[in-house]
Amino acid sequence: MASYPMISNFKNNKKSDNYATPAHAWRDIERFIPKDKVIYMPFYYDGSAKERMEALGVKWVIHSDVDYFNNNFEYDIIIDNPAFSIKREVLTKLKEDDKPFILILPTATICMQYFQKLFSQEKIQLIVPKKRINFEVDGEAPKSGAYFDCFYYCYKMNLENDINFL
Repeated sequence: MASYPMISNFKNNKKSDNYATPAHAWRDIERFIPKDKVIYMPFYYDGSAKERMEALGVKWVIHSDVDYFNNNFEYDIIIDNPAFSIKREVLTKLKEDDKPFILILPTATICMQYFQKLFSQEKIQLIVPKKRINFEVDGEAPKSGAYFDCFYYCYKMNLENDINFL
């Protein structure tokens, strides 16, 4: 596999698509997040994700400024919002690792050929937010907001419904 730069090296600048997930986006799906599992949040951004997940009652959260593609953490589930520019590489690694996940990704991801090739034989479930998620830069949502919609893509989460509307 190719070597990728540490996600945290992008450090929330305009040349990057590395934006933090607002706390409300995790609260919105709280009922789908297992509290008794080890949750790995590999995409570091500003480092606030661990506190946000712990505020929801998750007991064990791994959230370190370490390269996702070159680590050996033991975990049960990945829950995160990867930089969209590397979503193909992230999804490929997740498929290889065959671990459950909840990822925030653009709605169009499900139409991508690579996504369909990776997951055509798998059960992908979706959580559909009530409104567009405005991701944070330096702790604040940009004034213009996001220009795209996202789903929470779920793999091996065994949700009650395949499509879950919030």
